Amino acid sequence: MPFYLSKPLSIALAGFLSIFLTLSAYPSEPSRSGLPLPRFVSLADDRVHARAGPGLRFPINWVYLRKGFPVEVIEEFGHWRRTRDIDGVVGWIHLSMLSGKRAVIVAGTNPNVALPTLHRRPDRQSTPVAHAEIGVHGRLLECVDGWCRVELIPFRGWLPRDVLWGIYEHEQIK
Repeated sequence: MPFYLSKPLSIALAGFLSIFLTLSAYPSEPSRSGLPLPRFVSLADDRVHARAGPGLRFPINWVYLRKGFPVEVIEEFGHWRRTRDIDGVVGWIHLSMLSGKRAVIVAGTNPNVALPTLHRRPDRQSTPVAHAEIGVHGRLLECVDGWCRVELIPFRGWLPRDVLWGIYEHEQIK
């Protein structure tokens, strides 16, 4: 004897299946790393996909092509981290594509200064090492008293904290 579903039951079953399949795109149990949110990290590879949601079933919305580029982790879900970049682009990145190494971008928030100057010491009167282009990214080494020591290959030196994106205002890095 053939088994037939009534139309309302078929619609209900289809709805249940679509909800089940959508939820299965997420890891089975949200886990927290125990690290603070938000926090800054950097990209661990030269090609990193930022997805619309926390799973491989979600479409890729953005592809980053710069290893060491800083992003801010604003949410966690299983092995996925919701990140935001300097331009406000938000996406989900698998934790294997992120590094705890700190990085910064020269943002140049002061419109009166054409190019921020990298100094030998954390003092505007110290010897200039180089001028930093807006948008360049590099390693964050330490921060003290409103200054951060950075490596912008091939140069190392100190920049005022207020021209950098990738560090919080009162955060101390040693």
